[in-house]
Amino acid sequence: MLPENRILVGDCIALMNDLPPASVDLVFADPPYNLQLGGELLRPNHTRVAGVDDEWDKFDDFEAYDRFTQDWMTAARRILKPEGSLWVIGSYHNIFRVGATLQNLGFWILNDIVWRKTNPMPNFRGTRFANAHETMIWAARDKDARYRFNYDAMKSLNEDLQMRSDWLLPICSGGERLRDEEGKKTHPTQKPESLLYRVILSSSRPGDVVLDPFFGTGTTGAVAKRLGRKWIGLERDDTYVKAAQARIDAVEEAPEAAILDTPPKRAAPRIPSAG
Repeated sequence: MLPENRILVGDCIALMNDLPPASVDLVFADPPYNLQLGGELLRPNHTRVAGVDDEWDKFDDFEAYDRFTQDWMTAARRILKPEGSLWVIGSYHNIFRVGATLQNLGFWILNDIVWRKTNPMPNFRGTRFANAHETMIWAARDKDARYRFNYDAMKSLNEDLQMRSDWLLPICSGGERLRDEEGKKTHPTQKPESLLYRVILSSSRPGDVVLDPFFGTGTTGAVAKRLGRKWIGLERDDTYVKAAQARIDAVEEAPEAAILDTPPKRAAPRIPSAG
């Protein structure tokens, strides 16, 4: 039986391999970026920037990262339903390698979405352009898959205009950002709920199962619950698990009547023309 609305603790690849095949409607993945950072980063006032220096983001070389990417994507593809789809987010450090692996495994890329940040971190050293975006790849399970896309729902979010592939949204900050008792960020790369809202609303229906193999602080689960979707989170860090569970427990699921389902127009009954 599928462990719906639960956080499973452990290695995401092993956990996905234990799930039934073709059992999940949507996978959203925010994997380690393999940032390859060198040395400390300081602001002009010489305070240290709290970057991502956690062990989970470190790999010996690109070959090791590619093996890891292939392994988790292979596991994710096995559990996706034929009409399911996968979203994966990354930066210039990893997204090109991720995209190549996707294609090698048989996924069919539908879009790359550019998340333009309204409030990005500046480039303090002044040696490069300010890195003001991240990229998401949206992919069907294979070339001929009848994937789900809620076109009208996305259009309604965009003043009744067709939604484009560049999304202007702020980074996670303020009250939405989870912090520990000392005021430090619980997770260094927590994604904003507004981003997951668009992802989940665009490519799933109420009651669908959304799985996140790198659950972190549970943004995917919180938004899925709010939108009337079922969710499964995979996470190996106990600190993140506790923070995510407390966060999701506090979320109120929208009443069933308030959850909009937007079936694709091709699924609507045909009305014969007059005459």
